[in-house]
Amino acid sequence: MDAAAAVDDERSVEDALSYAILLSERVRSAAEHAESFKSDCSELRKQVDRLSPTLRSLVRFASSSSLYDRPVRRILSDICDVLDRALALARRCRRQNFLRRVVTITSAADFRKVQNLLDASVGDMKWLLSIFRADGDGGIELSLPPIASNDPILSWVWSFIASIHYGESSDRVEAANELASLAKDNDRNKQMIVEEGGIPPLLKLLKEGSDPEGQIAAATALISISNDQDRVWAIVKELGVPIIVQVLGESPMRVQILVANLVAKMAEHNPLAQEDFACENAIRPLVTLLAFDMIIGDDRRAQENGKASIHSILEMNRRRGESSKLGNPHNSLRHLNSYSYPTWDGSSRAGSHRREWENETYEVKLKLKTNCARALWMLSAGSISNSRRITETKGLLCLAKLIERERGELQYNCLMAVMEITSAAESSVDLRQAAFKTNSPAAKAVVEQLLRVIKEAEDKLLQIPAIRSIGSLARTFPARETRVIVPLVDRLGHWDPDVATEAAIALGKFACPANFLCTEHSRTIIELDAVPGLMRLLRSSERAQFHGLGLLCYLALHSGHNERLDQARVLTALEGADRSVAAQHPELKELIVKAMYHLKMYHSVGHSQRLSYPP
Repeated sequence: MDAAAAVDDERSVEDALSYAILLSERVRSAAEHAESFKSDCSELRKQVDRLSPTLRSLVRFASSSSLYDRPVRRILSDICDVLDRALALARRCRRQNFLRRVVTITSAADFRKVQNLLDASVGDMKWLLSIFRADGDGGIELSLPPIASNDPILSWVWSFIASIHYGESSDRVEAANELASLAKDNDRNKQMIVEEGGIPPLLKLLKEGSDPEGQIAAATALISISNDQDRVWAIVKELGVPIIVQVLGESPMRVQILVANLVAKMAEHNPLAQEDFACENAIRPLVTLLAFDMIIGDDRRAQENGKASIHSILEMNRRRGESSKLGNPHNSLRHLNSYSYPTWDGSSRAGSHRREWENETYEVKLKLKTNCARALWMLSAGSISNSRRITETKGLLCLAKLIERERGELQYNCLMAVMEITSAAESSVDLRQAAFKTNSPAAKAVVEQLLRVIKEAEDKLLQIPAIRSIGSLARTFPARETRVIVPLVDRLGHWDPDVATEAAIALGKFACPANFLCTEHSRTIIELDAVPGLMRLLRSSERAQFHGLGLLCYLALHSGHNERLDQARVLTALEGADRSVAAQHPELKELIVKAMYHLKMYHSVGHSQRLSYPP
């Protein structure tokens, strides 16, 4: 039997061990019957006698269903190869005819090589038994086995994973922290942890809620690993998503902070994980954690049993304020203020979670909300279904409130989540009609905060997602809703070209033919004196020129005869662009030709009727 075949992944460890023990007996027998090199063969037999007891000691671990077999298989494979060489060498020392002795040359150097390999095998086996606590020493084994002499990281990874499998509570925490530390060093270490079977024990440690320190250590290690699509998929294949969602809902706040970060990392790097989290209903607990101190809880029954859902409480708030203040989006947000804790599973943990929340510092609460907002951002990125789920859990109202009252990273994450949700709504009529109806309190609250950020924020990292969000919602605004266009026009003259360009892109979505109200919106944009700002934008970067020209063409096509366009010499600008920038963009070139034709016709006949496009 081939040595490699004896220990492949298809065979049991018991079979591999049996084969290694059988080989050792054969080597021992062949060495005893040697006719030449008797002293060398005797030394060979002694080394095999040292190896055999370690192999037999491993038998009692091999039958365990929870055996961590990665180092076992690797070491047994090498041992079988060495024993095969030793057996062949010992057999050559039996009585042979003269021709066989001439053809087969055996030297003392051959014995020295095999003896050295057998010494290394004994060392490997002693190390292997030590990580399974066979010697009763306890603690994490950090000695270097001969097999890993060229790659010490491998032996450390094996030791730490084995310690998580079999160690005491403190040893498991320490080992998980060590794996996290190795994973932070480089991607090779991350990949090694995955390939050597580190994910299942880390998930098991994360799931066991009896020791928060162990959960924190496991989550930290998994976060470090989850920066690659394939490694995230390895976590998903080990059924990690249901475990992560369960821990997110049931654990102390310190653990939830890291688990929310883990959800964000996995969703960011693997679209399949993004959908798996949605199927496991991860969005609901994330929104609930965001809404901790935003929910009115004066319903007596809800306060007594702590089981009211976020949906029912927000709906109750809406009905309460509908007759007086809810018409104002700011007022609707201010109604979300209390300290009751709504659970999503009705568990008896609600009371302890509520007490924990009230006793935690502001910094801890802020970190949890920041990570939950980032998780929602990553879950909604490019996903219409996840964006719909967020709006169905009243997540929009929570995000709007946080954008209003928070600053820094939390506000940014909430804005990015809203940007992804509105982007999904732009491409989905159903989502747009369901979540962004003009009379929706959540939609009103979100739009109000987006406009406030565009007007007041100084940081372009906040302004840009807010501008993009308004642009994505362009088809939801009626013609009379000019207040959403005003701040966009103002931003055309922003000192930062990126902000000005994003404003042009957003306004382009109001004025483009895909918008049913493009004519009305185009006229509004011109009346708000957007053309001078657009003309300045044409002197900026190539990207700014491209989007500025596009908007300028839409305005020319949809606004009819307008003196503002003549005064700004838009036709001259388009003629110059037709010879330069537009040459690199055929689709823009065609649009410019139509716009120039339109302007020339109006200029020549001097009337304001809309003319047809050139054939």
